[in-house]
Amino acid sequence: MMTRNTKARRARKAKGFTLLEILLVVGLLALLAAFALPALIGQGEKAKIKLAEAAVKSNGTISSAIKSFKFDMNRYPETLQELVEKPNDDEIADKWTSPYLDIDPKSGFQDPWGRDYVYQSPGDNNEDSFDLYSLGPNGIDGDEDDITNWADS
Repeated sequence: MMTRNTKARRARKAKGFTLLEILLVVGLLALLAAFALPALIGQGEKAKIKLAEAAVKSNGTISSAIKSFKFDMNRYPETLQELVEKPNDDEIADKWTSPYLDIDPKSGFQDPWGRDYVYQSPGDNNEDSFDLYSLGPNGIDGDEDDITNWADS
């Protein structure tokens, strides 16, 4: 027959986890985090690169807007602002059909890293049209991580 003290001791033991069990669970979580975090951290930078490519490449949003502007106005824009702000000159404004991009003109044309896209017409690389590019993740002009409209393949 069990005494009252034995029942109480068993009840206390069954209520909680031992220190060894807690350490084992924490260790397993740390091991999982060690494998998962590096893979997840790199995904943010890859997503930013994809966003910049989607804006800059030949069929990208900004490149397409520049081409639409060229079609309507028979010239490339001098600045990217011309894609979102109607010209003051009435003769030119009649050809301008609408904002070519749906962005806030005050925010400007910034890449995913918060730097302005670089636009030049005529371009140094695309002499018959325009150069459009982002300085990429490191922000240094002219290195291998630049995202450009002339490197399409």
